[in-house]
Amino acid sequence: MSMVQMEREGGLAVVTLNNPPVNALNSQLLGELEEVLDGLYKANDVGALVITGSGEKAFVAGADISEFPSLNKDNGEKLARRGQQIFQKIADFPAPVIAAVNGVALGGGLEVALACDIRVADENAKLGLPEVTLGIFPGYGGTQRLPQVLPLGKARELIFTGEQIASAEAERLGLVEHVASAGEALNKAKEIAAKILKRGPVAVREAKKAINKGLDVSLEEGLKIEASLFGGLCETEDQKEGAKAFMEKRKPEFKGK
Repeated sequence: MSMVQMEREGGLAVVTLNNPPVNALNSQLLGELEEVLDGLYKANDVGALVITGSGEKAFVAGADISEFPSLNKDNGEKLARRGQQIFQKIADFPAPVIAAVNGVALGGGLEVALACDIRVADENAKLGLPEVTLGIFPGYGGTQRLPQVLPLGKARELIFTGEQIASAEAERLGLVEHVASAGEALNKAKEIAAKILKRGPVAVREAKKAINKGLDVSLEEGLKIEASLFGGLCETEDQKEGAKAFMEKRKPEFKGK
């Protein structure tokens, strides 16, 4: 059985993590996820990507704990690095990535969501990084990405206590951007994706690049990156079409060029 399913709806790709009952991140699922992501990178025609979990119970309820007893320093570090590298492919994906959190997102599940650009959670979802209850800490990027999303003290509290929070609290804190009605997280994510797909695809792609590159440098350097990418957009066909459509009071017909 395939643990990662992918469907295309025009410029939208929907990736579903499918390892019942709680879509645990075992080595097979991670390997299949990497293969799917690599395929989408090569296709180079995705305008928005949505990642969700199968069923109604869980987005991803964490790693497969049955694999943990055999871990030691060396293979534990290798496991963390592999997960980090795969999740970085989500973060670096050229098009916006939206997490449709359809149930609990714990441990590695929240780390998947944190690697996405936008997070939508079902109203019944629970989110958290409970690794410290197992004597470890988040190793797939959680200690690095959560402090980029939340105030540092709150990120530390959630990591140190392993506390789980409801989707409403996650929205209040800014951990998720939207809370959807029960069973509607995927539809809400698709609704956001549909808006993105109507915009200039090159502009959206370059905007994501500017944001991501700016996170790792000083403001001064980030502004230089922004100006350079902006300048490049001024020579695209889409920029000319966007300006022309605005002047002619019509919807632009972007070609991604």
